[in-house]
Amino acid sequence: MTLSASFLDQLNATADSLTDRLERFSQVRILVAGDLALDEFMTGQVERLSREAPVLILRHESTRQIPGGAANAVYNFAKLGAQVRVAGLVGKDDQGEALRRIFTEAGIDTGGIFTDPGRPTVTKTRISGHARQSVTQQIVRVDRKSDDLPDPELRERLAEYIRAQTDAVDGVVCSDYGDGVLTPPVIDAALSHSQTVVDAQIDLHRYGGATLFTPNVPEAEKAVGYAIADEDSLRRAGGDLLNLTGAKRILITRGEEGMSLFERDAENTVQMDPIPAFNRTDVFDVTGAGDTVVAALTLALCSGASFWEAAVLGNLAASLVVRQFGTATTSTTEMREALRSLLEGE
Repeated sequence: MTLSASFLDQLNATADSLTDRLERFSQVRILVAGDLALDEFMTGQVERLSREAPVLILRHESTRQIPGGAANAVYNFAKLGAQVRVAGLVGKDDQGEALRRIFTEAGIDTGGIFTDPGRPTVTKTRISGHARQSVTQQIVRVDRKSDDLPDPELRERLAEYIRAQTDAVDGVVCSDYGDGVLTPPVIDAALSHSQTVVDAQIDLHRYGGATLFTPNVPEAEKAVGYAIADEDSLRRAGGDLLNLTGAKRILITRGEEGMSLFERDAENTVQMDPIPAFNRTDVFDVTGAGDTVVAALTLALCSGASFWEAAVLGNLAASLVVRQFGTATTSTTEMREALRSLLEGE
């Protein structure tokens, strides 16, 4: 897509710095605390209608398991080369073991994943089918989760683990999907680190004083209580979110409209810095793109980037994963090539 001349000038002026930040990703140590989940994709061929009920019978062909929820954020950090530790819960089940195995194979430290025997691993199973020589389509999704909070003992164990790690990591990320892991003691422990990034769907005020929040537009609207319909309401929302959270910065991700970074200047005036979308045409699936943004921008911040540079790299990473179907990740190699293409106008 075509970027404005002024933005390209900014990008060119910081190109060496952005490249340097990418080179440092592998040196960053990150702790992700959040609601771990497993995404399952089960596929089969339609054989016939069942005699027992008016439903399709599928002959199973394959089952694919990938990290979901906060686990996708964890996986994105690992794929970008970071040294990653996790604080979260899984059930005493096959899905929990699958997540541990995926993380271990990716070189992720799983010492902070505790087993909750009273609650299942959050699992979203998508069942898809196809006839012969036809396109595969999703038929139904089955979710496994509990609405109960973890036992107080598990909450304290998670909080203790996080506090024990804060001096050994460069940043902490709270990935809150509303599944009960991020309770007050866990949040307090995470906020004890000086570099805490929050990606939460609801109740942003619980993370008061965090370094940076990354809500999308629906999450921002829910937090401020009104629609974001134009530039005036966007600017107002940014200021209200800064007040609500006490954060140093707010980054509202806006899909095809890019991102907007908010902060207050020395006179306490809200400043809004727009960052355009880098890819509006090759968008196939936005699933999990927010986790990619959080991973790339957090690594950039921990590598010494400014908030603007970090947002640009987060935006760049997201522009790559939305080109793929399903939850996806990218790499620093792909990001460097994408940055080069942007600067050369390709």
